[in-house]
Amino acid sequence: MQDAETQDPSQLSVEEKLDLIKSVGKGGEVVEDEGQIRWLLENRAPYEIIAYDGFEPSGRIHIAQGLLRAININKFTSAGVKFVLFVADWHAAANQKFGGDLKIIKKVGDYFIEVWKACGIDLTHVEFIYASDLVKDPNYWELVLKISMKSSLNRVLRCTQIMGRNETDALQSSQILYPLMQCADIFILKSDICQLGLDQRKVNMLAREVARSVGYHKPAAVHHHMLMGLGKPPETEMNEIDKKVARKMSKSDPNSAIFMLDTRKQIQKKIGKAWCPPNQIKENPILEYCEYIIFERIETFEVQRPEEYGGNVSYHSYKELEAAYENGSLSPVDLKNTVVKYLDQLLKPVRDHFEKNPEAKKLSDFVQKAMLKKKKKK
Repeated sequence: MQDAETQDPSQLSVEEKLDLIKSVGKGGEVVEDEGQIRWLLENRAPYEIIAYDGFEPSGRIHIAQGLLRAININKFTSAGVKFVLFVADWHAAANQKFGGDLKIIKKVGDYFIEVWKACGIDLTHVEFIYASDLVKDPNYWELVLKISMKSSLNRVLRCTQIMGRNETDALQSSQILYPLMQCADIFILKSDICQLGLDQRKVNMLAREVARSVGYHKPAAVHHHMLMGLGKPPETEMNEIDKKVARKMSKSDPNSAIFMLDTRKQIQKKIGKAWCPPNQIKENPILEYCEYIIFERIETFEVQRPEEYGGNVSYHSYKELEAAYENGSLSPVDLKNTVVKYLDQLLKPVRDHFEKNPEAKKLSDFVQKAMLKKKKKK
């Protein structure tokens, strides 16, 4: 397995740094004014460029928030970009998570940070910031007001997709405030690049629209691909981006995602039941795990199988694996069994950390109890 150490940006050309950053947008998108990210790389010293991603502390962390997040952050820091992981505790309260109880939400945020520390992120140029610290500044709320004055209600309602809602939902007033706060976060954190999932693009586009009118520079956005849920993807007439958002893995459906503390038995059960039609390479969640996570951490994908089924075989790139699956020389069963093996290897250090570190275990137990309490209230 590859370790978490990033490359030395001084040893990379601007072109190599740009390729690293834009590779995070594979399957997603890169939004910038022409040459904007290149200009930052050419004119700023290493780690003077700031990228950020924000998370609601809303429960357990799945592999898109853990392993995929680690892979993408390491690419950014290798390119000489400082990364801010923003714990959006006030936003989670506004979105009615844990009944809006900020004490619980803040503790769940501590758990998030503990997972990130254990899952392979090189933390040398990563900073953790809580929303509860930003909101103490009166200038923050003045900025929220300014953004609201530049944004129509309909425009803000369209942004509610960022918190798993839509404009036709019966929303609390606090949930309408949420996109305005997230937009303000971008500016207060001095973000040059918003590096979030495709599901967050609408508020990043809002930030780009209002930036100059509220006195800030326009941020670039690198939206990473949203890993699919493990079930059959929903049929929909949505546009391509909204379709990707609709089929993403979800915490609300535990069987749709692998979580960072899942045991090998749990991984095996979920992957075993996952949607993975033979020969189908599009909208196949198991292949997505291979492309976006496993091949980012290993050099050779080794399939072990009996001689009667072709014997052991190795693949040295995702494209090679994909071609074998499409032509039928690799079966769904053999693919799934191998994915279980690699996912278990990648998650074992995280499980070990939470089993052996008393403070980490205490946080994990707290989140489990909070989740059970929340479930009973529903």
